[in-house]
Formats: sequence, C-alpha cells, structure tokens
Amino acid sequence: MRSEELRIAKTESRFRDVNERIAESTDTVGLPRADLVCECADPECGHRIEASLDDYERARSDGALFVIAPEHHVPEHEEVVESQPGYRIVEKLRGVGAVARRLSPRRAQ
Repeated sequence: MRSEELRIAKTESRFRDVNERIAESTDTVGLPRADLVCECADPECGHRIEASLDDYERARSDGALFVIAPEHHVPEHEEVVESQPGYRIVEKLRGVGAVARRLSPRRAQ
C-alpha cells in the first residue's frame, strides 16, 4: 500500500469518527437529519453536509463507504454508489477501502 492511500484512509476515517458522534447526538434528540462534516480526503475540509440519518446509516453499513460533498469526489480512489441532493455516498477503492474497513468504528459490532 502506498503512503498516500494510508493517509487518505486515515483522514477520511477521522471525519467518519466525528460524524458518528454527530449522528448519535442527532438520533438521541429524535431529529431525522444531521449536519455532518464531509468525509473526503482533504484534511483541511470543513464542508458541512445535511443528510438523513437513514442515508448516513446506509453509508455506515460498510466501512469503505463515506459521505462527501459532490465536488469532493476523487475518481482515482473512490466510486460514487449513491447521489443525493447536496452529497454523495462513495465507496473507497483498493488499499484505501481496505484500510478504511479496518478503521471502521463499527467493525467490531
């Protein structure tokens, strides 16, 4: 695995960890949508995404799936599996996907 792939997977996984807490809090108060952070590869990204908790849960069904802003799609490392207004659910490919699955906070569940 290339160091770039490892860096990407770790960056995206950190954003995913933040979103896990946001979604948990949003669900606790009974809201159907959450204001998430973009889970793209850019460590400086601060883009916010409003997504339904149902879509977010669907993305969490596989550790290689992430929620990103539409313009943050990187075809070399990911494939769009679902498009929604304002965001995309992408699957990380090759080494990035393998590392992302290992880093998934839901892996042990």
